[in-house]
Amino acid sequence: MLLEETLEKIRPLDHSADAAIQSRLDSLTKPVGSLGRLEELARRVSSIQGEIPARLGSKLLFVFAADHGIAQEGVSAYPKEVTAQMTYNFLQGGAAINVLARHYGVDVEVVDAGVDHNFPPLDGLRSCKIKRGTNNFARGAAMTREDARQSLETGIRLAEESAARKIFLLGAGEMGIGNTSSAAAILCAFTGLAVRDVTGKGTGIDAATWARKVTTIEAGLRLNQPDPKDALDVLSKVGGFEIGAIAGLILGAAAFRIPMVLDGYIGSAAAVLAHRFSPHVKDILFASHLSAEAGHRSMLDELELRELFDLNMRLGEGTGACIAIGLIEAAVKIMREMATFDSAGVAGKIS
Repeated sequence: MLLEETLEKIRPLDHSADAAIQSRLDSLTKPVGSLGRLEELARRVSSIQGEIPARLGSKLLFVFAADHGIAQEGVSAYPKEVTAQMTYNFLQGGAAINVLARHYGVDVEVVDAGVDHNFPPLDGLRSCKIKRGTNNFARGAAMTREDARQSLETGIRLAEESAARKIFLLGAGEMGIGNTSSAAAILCAFTGLAVRDVTGKGTGIDAATWARKVTTIEAGLRLNQPDPKDALDVLSKVGGFEIGAIAGLILGAAAFRIPMVLDGYIGSAAAVLAHRFSPHVKDILFASHLSAEAGHRSMLDELELRELFDLNMRLGEGTGACIAIGLIEAAVKIMREMATFDSAGVAGKIS
């Protein structure tokens, strides 16, 4: 099975070259440590790749789209048709992620993981549809275990392709009306945190809709009783096809040592899920930003990751990840292109 084979490939990072990586950074024409977290980013990428200096290359961000049966409960400010409509918008280049991707030189591939719509053949759309949306987890399991496995293996296969293409940085975004409800349910299933403490306004719902969203998620957790010791069970009971695909992409990135940049609330829920399959995935993960969505801090704490910035964003789509990809690329360019004290003929620090 592809999932099990991938999990077997995930190992802790080899830190034997850490001293040499640090030496490279310290040899650059600057006071030691003066570029702060930019140096940390370059150091981590170099460690993940096992190359000094770290290599550059293409940057790729997948946007996974899928519908959620939980939307039937009125937990979103928008109708479920928006998932398909926004997918068309991504393909036409009109969404925020498209603008940012053009700015940062990031390739975007849109993946239909389970949209409740029959798309015609379209340039730029990867058809990986598992089903036309999940079931309503307030009334039963969101999907079967086999569907959950298929969503994970969809992401793993995309990571395999990315490794063959020697992608420098991977990112993931998503689109799916109702998916913040699944993300909150996943976090609560694993951690036992109270639903009301980690459930936010999503697409901008009012107070009454938020209260309904909280009680709906609580009811779904009580009904399905997802097993926190069985990540596949949690995904199948309360997850989403795009969340499973992102989790699979993370597992594949960890197996093939590709630095992977998380977006916000949904992507981090997928990372929490992937982390329960293999704790070593956090070694290749970079947290882009702190989402304004309630509960995101708890997700990052679960992963022991620290965000790079906080711009009060909560859009999703991969927008935060795209900005972070630009920062990480800049950090690696510094490591590669900045002169050393010796090459520039600059005197070092007085002992």
